[in-house]
Amino acid sequence: ISGGRMSDLENAIVTIIETFHRYSAKEGDKYKLKKSELKELINNELSHFLGEIKEQETVDKVMESLDEDGDTECNFQEFMTFIAMVTSSCHEFFEHDNIPSKLEETGGGGEQKL
Repeated sequence: ISGGRMSDLENAIVTIIETFHRYSAKEGDKYKLKKSELKELINNELSHFLGEIKEQETVDKVMESLDEDGDTECNFQEFMTFIAMVTSSCHEFFEHDNIPSKLEETGGGGEQKL
């Protein structure tokens, strides 16, 4: 990465990569999220948008929908598909609610769930 200050978007990309690896490195394959790591990531990093996952069945369904290669883990590509879906849903939600102002007021997130 070249010198100078990174843009907000560049910082967001770096944050996504670092967040994935912070959780994926906890156990097993350090390049994939196990169900327990995915659940912890969602509960710690996306709870304002998705709520807290408490039921194992919910984790199973999320993993099943993300796991394109059938290895019962979530690799980075599968994780990025998930991030794209969450981002798209947030965009639609904020667009329908006319919410650039809500994003500004809350510093980016807000407490509303999708």
